[in-house]
Amino acid sequence: MKYILKYIFIVSIILLTTACSSDDSVEKDKEKPTINVNYVSGFPQGCASLAKGETYNFRAMVTDNSALAAYSIDIHHNFDHHTHDDQITECQLSATKTPVKPFIFIENYTIEAGLTRYEINIPITIPNNIDAGDYHCSYSVTDETGWQSRTSVDIKIVE
Repeated sequence: MKYILKYIFIVSIILLTTACSSDDSVEKDKEKPTINVNYVSGFPQGCASLAKGETYNFRAMVTDNSALAAYSIDIHHNFDHHTHDDQITECQLSATKTPVKPFIFIENYTIEAGLTRYEINIPITIPNNIDAGDYHCSYSVTDETGWQSRTSVDIKIVE
């Protein structure tokens, strides 16, 4: 009886470990999606000045080899002159200052399932009652497998 139990135990362990092997026939996504603002309709371009009270269509082209999932837009002040690794261009900055009422815009959006190319086109109104000055506009895109890319653009908000 002990021999039979030992035999069943060993066979069970072998079956469990072989049943859990991975399927190498499925190709894994190893590419990050891309973001492009540097095209005719892309907005804002580096060093653009945006007027308070105006509405602008923020546009970027995002692509992926497999399928896109989501994107975000983040506009925040750069009064302290911080940088991002992925900035497209560097602009002439105003003097550093302490924010009083900075503009902050952070929104996330989903992309229709299965698309490999998508143009972000979001209207954003710059409020009248915010601090003018140096800002960053950051785009982020994620594909369906979790890869993410980001890019940032220096902009100015003016009176």
